[in-house]
Amino acid sequence: MSTFPAWIARKDEDNRIRTTLEEAETSFLDDLDVTVQVHYSSINYKDALALHGKPGVIRRTPLIVGIDLAGEVIASRDKRWHPGDLVTLDGAGLGEELHGGLAGLARVGGDDLVVIPDAFTPAQSAAIGTAGFTAALSILALERQGVNPNDGPVLVTGAGGGVGTVAIAMLAQAGYEVIAATGRPDALCERLTELGATSIINRGELNTDRPLARQQWAGVVDSVGGPTLAGALAGLHNNGAAAACGLAGGSDLPTTVLPFILRGVNLLGVDSVRTKPGLRRDAWERLARDLNPEHLDSVTRTVLLKDAADAAKDLLDGHGTGRTVVQISE
Repeated sequence: MSTFPAWIARKDEDNRIRTTLEEAETSFLDDLDVTVQVHYSSINYKDALALHGKPGVIRRTPLIVGIDLAGEVIASRDKRWHPGDLVTLDGAGLGEELHGGLAGLARVGGDDLVVIPDAFTPAQSAAIGTAGFTAALSILALERQGVNPNDGPVLVTGAGGGVGTVAIAMLAQAGYEVIAATGRPDALCERLTELGATSIINRGELNTDRPLARQQWAGVVDSVGGPTLAGALAGLHNNGAAAACGLAGGSDLPTTVLPFILRGVNLLGVDSVRTKPGLRRDAWERLARDLNPEHLDSVTRTVLLKDAADAAKDLLDGHGTGRTVVQISE
């Protein structure tokens, strides 16, 4: 394969980022140890921003975008990986400072690769992607802090998005009572209930000027940030914990220190990019254990590589739900 299709971000004459689907030469790729023929990628919020030239994601240009990939090793200088290995990679700088996965080929470092678990197909591992990987990291973070199913419900904000849907399915499978918060409770009620949510609330119920509210949940998986996270913190049990992994609703946190010093709650940051290899494997093992592939399929749609930008626009416009897989070759 001397050339391959790729969504490439470049700066135009006005210093604005434009991302277009092009044919790239293999020499364009980073000089890293493992070459992967990419079969599938996915659309996350970061990908949507990058595909439409929004700031905050791309650290260099020109750059192949796409923070996820799933595919087959075709060449390797790393003795741990061999041609034919089916692998997945999420984050680790892909699509931000390293050439990413919305392309037919990728060259990546061997440290961050993970073997696709037997429980999932390559397409399903792409459907999990950074969103599902982040959900698993968030659950692991809560449990390391001591949260368990006997402590009470776990609130999942942004319940209709990629992180939220996977978190709901995994938590329910692990025996947690799950409260799902979404801005579209009527439209998503049936879907979220099928995933395992025991109750669905309107996200607006979390908006409060009070730093402390009635104690309602033992843990939180939050991909929204802003006032939503502040309200979620206000409703935590004593010594409860919130895993913060996103900022779709804003990067500000309009609260006070009161939840932390009067109730001893814990705010846990979750970073899916610079995850250590051992924790990467732990997260994928947890996904294989607690994520029913049928639940994953029920919230996944597939688009072709040429249609990735259109799918990303749906996400930016607030119409995206679940997961969007990008099939690289027709």
